[in-house]
Amino acid sequence: MSAPAKDIQTTVDGEFVKPPLGKRLVGANTFWISLVLVALIAVFTVLAPGQFATVFTFQMLLNETSVLLVLSVGMTFVIITSGIDLSVGSVLIFAGMVAGKTMEALSGGDASHAGWGVITAGLVAAVLAGTLWGLINGFLIAVAGIPPLIVTLGTMGAALGVAYLLNNGSDVHSVPTELNKVLGYGTSFGGIPNLVLVAVVITLIGAWLLHTTRFGRYTFAVGSNAEAARRSGIGVTAHLLKVYLLTGFLAGLAGFLSLAFYTSTTISAHATDNLNSISATVMGGTSLFGGVGSMLGTVIGVFIPAVLKKGFNITHVQDYWQQIAVGAVLIAAVWFDQRQRRKRNSR
Repeated sequence: MSAPAKDIQTTVDGEFVKPPLGKRLVGANTFWISLVLVALIAVFTVLAPGQFATVFTFQMLLNETSVLLVLSVGMTFVIITSGIDLSVGSVLIFAGMVAGKTMEALSGGDASHAGWGVITAGLVAAVLAGTLWGLINGFLIAVAGIPPLIVTLGTMGAALGVAYLLNNGSDVHSVPTELNKVLGYGTSFGGIPNLVLVAVVITLIGAWLLHTTRFGRYTFAVGSNAEAARRSGIGVTAHLLKVYLLTGFLAGLAGFLSLAFYTSTTISAHATDNLNSISATVMGGTSLFGGVGSMLGTVIGVFIPAVLKKGFNITHVQDYWQQIAVGAVLIAAVWFDQRQRRKRNSR
């Protein structure tokens, strides 16, 4: 259910029939954005075949996008409901800080040699911390009726401020070596990074939840028309609360994964994670107007900036061009979405 039914059906003798597969593919945002990704990979492979098209490059590419992908899974649900969450980057930092401080406290101040009992406690602390901020966002948006932009703009600053207070404005560097060894840079199944496997599992669960369950159907319904969804018996308030809880939970998990990968809370490295996850989700075809989106599109949207950055670095192109290219793709994706929306409304 990535688009309203009238987008994919026409009437013939009073009966609804689907148009040809080719026509549906060409009309899908995901199709066009996937072509952009394939074109980028092809261009950089031609420009630097011995450097870009290597197993090591793609391993690093997958590792570097895993945390952002987990964030973007939650963002997909939020934007499909016609909402927004500017706080996910700060919640990620806060959750990582809580996990780091928890593991330090349980290890007597130095968690570098901590075992899996302490690591598990850090994971639980991270997801609870993220879920708490998701609950705050959900309550203020769904129950109090405050616009998502205002709520999450406020909690973005609040979560970051509390994270700074927890460690007097500095990063936590005492992270279990075993955590980094196994989850940060460990590999399984023929060299696939464990961090990537976790992100893949989370994404598959998100796709299953969005596209095959009642929760996913309600998400699309609320985003398409909240009032119509309410009149059809959907508990819109409760559903929005659950969506923001899910997003907070995933931001907390992403904070723990980041801690495992970087062996530090790396506050400065996550300053734009909120905007990056929004950009990736929108570039993947999820409509800012709500009611339209797919998890596959989000995956593609996450990889476009990553491929651009990696390709530009390998071909020695200034990073500024990457920002320009990503901005152009983002604007084009929104333009295409608006164009498709006008077509639907004119029928």
